[in-house]
Amino acid sequence: MSCEVDIKLNDKEQKLILNKVAKQADSSIWWQEGNTVMLATLTYNPDEVIEEDFVPLVVQYVERAYAVGKIPAGFVKREQKPGDFETLTARIVDRSLRPLFPRNYGYDTIITIMALSADEDSDLQVAAMNAAAACMYMSSLPFAKMVHGVRITRIDGKLVVNPSLSELEKGDFNLFVTGTKDELLMIEYASQGQEEIEIIPVEDIMLDGAPIENTIVKYKTNEISEDELIEALKLAQEKIKEGAEIYEEALKNFVKEKVNFEERKEVDLTPYIKEIKEKYADELREIIKHLSKSERDYLLKQFARKIASALGEEENFDAILKAVKEVKREIVRGMILYENVRADGRKLDEIRPISIETNVLPRAHGSCLFTRGQTQALAVATRGSEMDAQVYANLTDKEEKLERFMLHYNFPAFAVGEAVRLGPPSRRELGHGNLAKRAIEPLIDPEFDETVRVVSEILESNGSSSMATVCASAIALKAAKVPLLKLAAGIAMGMVSEGDKYAILTDIMGLEDHDGDMDFKVAGTWDGITAMQMDIKLGGISLDILKEALYQAKEARAFILEKMENAVENIKYNEDVLPKSVSFKVEPDKIIDIIGTAGKTVKEIIAKFGITIDLDRETGKVKIYGDSYDQMNAAKDYILNVICKDDKPKIPNFEIGSVIEGTIKRKVPFGMFVEIAPDVEGLLHISKLNGRSLDEFEEGQKIKVKVLSQSGFKIELALAE
Repeated sequence: MSCEVDIKLNDKEQKLILNKVAKQADSSIWWQEGNTVMLATLTYNPDEVIEEDFVPLVVQYVERAYAVGKIPAGFVKREQKPGDFETLTARIVDRSLRPLFPRNYGYDTIITIMALSADEDSDLQVAAMNAAAACMYMSSLPFAKMVHGVRITRIDGKLVVNPSLSELEKGDFNLFVTGTKDELLMIEYASQGQEEIEIIPVEDIMLDGAPIENTIVKYKTNEISEDELIEALKLAQEKIKEGAEIYEEALKNFVKEKVNFEERKEVDLTPYIKEIKEKYADELREIIKHLSKSERDYLLKQFARKIASALGEEENFDAILKAVKEVKREIVRGMILYENVRADGRKLDEIRPISIETNVLPRAHGSCLFTRGQTQALAVATRGSEMDAQVYANLTDKEEKLERFMLHYNFPAFAVGEAVRLGPPSRRELGHGNLAKRAIEPLIDPEFDETVRVVSEILESNGSSSMATVCASAIALKAAKVPLLKLAAGIAMGMVSEGDKYAILTDIMGLEDHDGDMDFKVAGTWDGITAMQMDIKLGGISLDILKEALYQAKEARAFILEKMENAVENIKYNEDVLPKSVSFKVEPDKIIDIIGTAGKTVKEIIAKFGITIDLDRETGKVKIYGDSYDQMNAAKDYILNVICKDDKPKIPNFEIGSVIEGTIKRKVPFGMFVEIAPDVEGLLHISKLNGRSLDEFEEGQKIKVKVLSQSGFKIELALAE
């Protein structure tokens, strides 16, 4: 029998409809706030236990175009593979709910969240998170707790809980936190935007040989301090507790009867663990030192095979390998907690050796090879025009948007020595790339209007390649002369705890990530944090410990930033391949004259001068890209003459029908440009060649042409012979 539950949370009414739709799923909920509707379902397969050592959970978040009254764009009128926003949203939900699953849970489980209706100002990630959490809480899973998610921003100095999308755009930062009423589970943070603080008038300033606007605007970036972040997290923790308790009270009478699951069958490891500790402990410690140099565990497998052979129990290899890993984990954690030393011999707050090489790729606009220990990222920055921007539209967007800064992260298997072919980007790659992008994007000068793409190729990995990507990408942008207001560096932190004893680790490697209790990535500048991501692997973390970790990360960030600044000072720029540009403004209503009928005029200008043009119809801004300032300034003069209202001719007037000997200056697919007077060219279209082929002519050849028409610099010609 279906029922409806109404709750009020953060001054907003929510409606939860139970047992009405998707009734054959183990659990389902129709979640509604305003006109936003989410359908969350949970299903699992109780008939078969997955024996592999992982939690077989899949979280899917999908958006339907009909949710906002749209038909999918493109040739195929059906939703295709998930977009980045859908993938990242599913990943957030997964990272928040997965910690609740016990280690030995072995049933295929799928949580599906569908956006069925969406208000244009609704935060779909918060909606999806809380719908999925409520669905899991009501399920028959015996370990399910009420998880809740909140988003926090700061507007005009005041913290705002669960802002609308329009409010979020005005905020200084974007903080998304999930947890239960007792503990935090996941944190995502990104600073956003810049504040205009000063406008400085200047006269006749040239930048790289090109004129700039007559003012310089100074901006303040919106990093957050460690103390400010802790204050925001305290508020988030309060609101999570409040939300979780409200949901629990509303749903307590509708929770399904809990099922006693059969845990994944495991061999008793006690005898093997005892054998390893008594006879092989010293050898295992030596192996751990080698493991500190690689994320691969093939040495452990070789070691486990040796023990299995010695015991004559090759058939129990999997159990022996698991025992080896258990002892390895105990040794690694014990070294950290009781000896204050790490597997590779470092101190707890010590950073691995760093090397930075800039512009290692001579034909790229900017590149950086950043190496920290056994983690290595090659970041390559490429500058382009508005035409190179990524066109996208989120579900609630009324019109398409342009993504002017892209950061793509690739993690090939050879980075960890594995023999696996390249494939499409995984959820992990999208997530790591998004984290690095959020760390750097707020630091790009807002006046810089070019499109920029950074690609991070992970060439070697042993811990936090995403933070190496932040460092490498920031320097690659500098190497490409992209104006960054500040440099950003990233560091991965970890923690090992046992009872009341804990240790915070700086610059964790793969071994410590796997056997530790916290994965905590912080990126920022000298002045504060621009991006952060944290996943808790134990039962929560106190804000006091988190604050200590944040300040330890700040010290590490400063150490890395100093090395990065030294590298930036010594950059040798690839001047020959760096793009050049000239900007100027015209009356906005003149842009149509530059474009011409069906784009004819602008195409002729591009072909004539070998340049690229960006036109802004709203502001009248014209930006010309080319290989030389002579080319671009000539194109600028040409454009100004095209739109000039002055009756005084800027070039000679040619008699219509007159025949002139000219020189072929440039051949293009639709004809050629012929110089008929010094620095004056006309277009000889392919249709005006009197039946001759374009291939019969060469640049520099003298030919006779007839003048068909003239409008300023626009001269149409025909072959006269």
